[in-house]
Amino acid sequence: MPANINHFFLLWDKSRRSFVLAVRSLWLHKLRSALSVLGIVIGTGAVITLMAFGEGSMQDALEDIKRQGATNIIVQSVKPPDDASSQRRTMTLAYGLTHADYAKFKQLDTIVGSVPMRIFKQELRELHRMHNGRVVGTTSGYRNVNKIELVNGRFLNDSDDDDIKNVVVIGADVAEALFPFQSASGKTIQLNGHDFIIIGVLKERTPLSNAGGISEDYNSDVYVPINTCRARWGAAVYLRSSGSRSGEQVELHQITLTISDIDKVRDAGAVIKDNLERDHGYKKDWLVVIPLDRIEEAKRAKDRYMMLLIVIAAISLLVGGIGIMNIMLATVTERTREIGIRRALGAKRADITLQFLIEATVQTTVGGVIGALIGIGLVFIAPIGSELIFHKNLPAQLNAQPVIMAMSFAVIVGVTFGLYPAYRASRLDPIEALRHD
Repeated sequence: MPANINHFFLLWDKSRRSFVLAVRSLWLHKLRSALSVLGIVIGTGAVITLMAFGEGSMQDALEDIKRQGATNIIVQSVKPPDDASSQRRTMTLAYGLTHADYAKFKQLDTIVGSVPMRIFKQELRELHRMHNGRVVGTTSGYRNVNKIELVNGRFLNDSDDDDIKNVVVIGADVAEALFPFQSASGKTIQLNGHDFIIIGVLKERTPLSNAGGISEDYNSDVYVPINTCRARWGAAVYLRSSGSRSGEQVELHQITLTISDIDKVRDAGAVIKDNLERDHGYKKDWLVVIPLDRIEEAKRAKDRYMMLLIVIAAISLLVGGIGIMNIMLATVTERTREIGIRRALGAKRADITLQFLIEATVQTTVGGVIGALIGIGLVFIAPIGSELIFHKNLPAQLNAQPVIMAMSFAVIVGVTFGLYPAYRASRLDPIEALRHD
């Protein structure tokens, strides 16, 4: 046991002296060492920054889809291709989901919740102020499905719908445009020539991608009871464009259905599609979207995206490693006489190899630490700068895994690319090395 302890301390002392010599040599050539470390700094910082912003962006997109509900099925009305012959017969195009469809969906055993919606553009007026927004005719269930929050007041309830009341809940942008510097609750706005009393104001909502993949800004929406919507606007909504006047008759623009169990979502989606194909015939004026499919697709895309970022970052570190190897090879040539003197004084080949290997590892380790600190700093600073300068949110999510991975890879690069220069140094002939000028 004492012999083993002595052997351990001898190895420890030799390694310590090699480390001191390596650090001293690097310190004597500070500029050259800094330039060789720069590639590792950039590579490590790139790994952490790219993966943090990539993870943040993908997670943000995933959360958008999750907010639509993993147990929900979204059925939308889709305008069919223009038919010239049908437009000659009538100026009003009828298509999409109907209240009969909605009634059938509600009868399915797996359906535990349903929210109908009728959505169309509308000028929102309050005295001399005007704002272009959308009217959303819906029911009280909309709030639970979409997880919305109110600044003040309340959302629609069943009584509003049953009694066909002229009440409205407005989005954040509508409140700011029509009622600046004052509370909107209890005030009145004009919709389609009718006065509606504001019963609630929603908190600002982050724009989400709808079922068709198009980003929607909900802050300019106003919500009215769906029966009130039918009574005040009728079955058809007329649109004016370029001097022409055309109409659309859509009973329901969207129906969101909540399924009792996540395992039954796809089966329920197949049943809904079968019903629509049977009832609507050849007219493909509907779209069924299952957010659960989009969530799984987004997760797969996230994994592929992260692998791509890892490959790009690994290439950056490899380039840094090649730079270090080039510097180390030049250093071996420059320090040939020093190596010869050390060999003449009794240093073994293993000692020379260890010294140069430690030099390469120290450079990549220091570069990895600096790069990690810069990368972490950018992850915290860039979103703040983006918000201040561009007024846009730059999502980032920093995990310990990319930091540990980047620094570990930096050390591995140092050892890998330092092996050959260290081997070259140890193989120098002591006599030839001493003769080197």
